[in-house]
Amino acid sequence: MFKITKIQKRLRRHHRVRAKISGTKECPRLCVFRSNQHIYAQLIDDVAGKTLVAVSDLDLDKSKTEDGGVSRTIKNQKPKMAIAIGSSKIQIKNKKGTKEIELKGKSATAFAVGKLIAEKSLSKKIKQVIFDRGGYLYHGRVMALAQGARSGGLKF
Repeated sequence: MFKITKIQKRLRRHHRVRAKISGTKECPRLCVFRSNQHIYAQLIDDVAGKTLVAVSDLDLDKSKTEDGGVSRTIKNQKPKMAIAIGSSKIQIKNKKGTKEIELKGKSATAFAVGKLIAEKSLSKKIKQVIFDRGGYLYHGRVMALAQGARSGGLKF
């Protein structure tokens, strides 16, 4: 018996979405890839077939803090551009109202990656993007990355 796996379902969703959206140089596609350990985000110009900006959590320095948390800062950056996050709080709007969620661990890392890609894209004068969640649910790390990019100044 043939069984469709989670990865095949995700790829099917991703191909269906990719048929509908496309990025340009003025408004590129913010593509997210999530693995078990890491998260990657890139801005892609689909017309030229080029990646404009690429960021991952491997670009962040992670160091333990005194309270047992993890502090994340950008590698090889000036101190004024560093993002240090022990844990982040974001606000989520739904039908019932607004609630505040505290991010820890991988979600806090994804939030920092979102802020970093927003900084890099704004330095290249890119303000508007199209969000491509890559077939993943808009929940958890994917949502944290999107919220980080929004709080960094990107619009989508």
